[in-house]
Amino acid sequence: MSHPARNISHGSLRRMYFESTKQMKKHLGQLDKWLEMAGTLAETKKFDAKNFMGLRLAVDQFPFARQVQVVCDTAKTAAARLGGKDAPAHPDTEQTLEELRARIKTVVAYLDSFRESDFAGAATRVITQPRWEGKTMTGAHYFLEHAQPNFYFHLTTVYAILRHNGVGLGKRDYLGALTQAAPA
Repeated sequence: MSHPARNISHGSLRRMYFESTKQMKKHLGQLDKWLEMAGTLAETKKFDAKNFMGLRLAVDQFPFARQVQVVCDTAKTAAARLGGKDAPAHPDTEQTLEELRARIKTVVAYLDSFRESDFAGAATRVITQPRWEGKTMTGAHYFLEHAQPNFYFHLTTVYAILRHNGVGLGKRDYLGALTQAAPA
């Protein structure tokens, strides 16, 4: 398989990783708003918001709370691995929407600590994790083939679970604010 970023300069790659980290941060902010909306729905409909925590779209997938945790973990570990830093640990003990929202906020704060210069050499950095049983990927392959798809898969699953269960989310809630300009 050829390198997905073969014709891109290392400076451009460094910028891409930095911008992508900012995009993950933006979507974590959207996720926080969705959880707030879920709490409001529970309050309005007079049910316990903890009911969301175990919801799934399919019996063989992670429950809602774990989906949110994986979104957070993917964002922080992608930035950490590509930036050559250690990611903060989270014990996966969240039991409420507010606890999940607090986790999101800590990950956003962590992503705020990164600068473009942290991603120097990220494309060629060797990435591995225990479940890969000794196999490795370059930073470029890891980011494009694993980190980004994994982040958006779990983010979309959270969105789908909430929408399926009555939280009034739409496409604009998923996309968030866009950098649009009026015609000249």
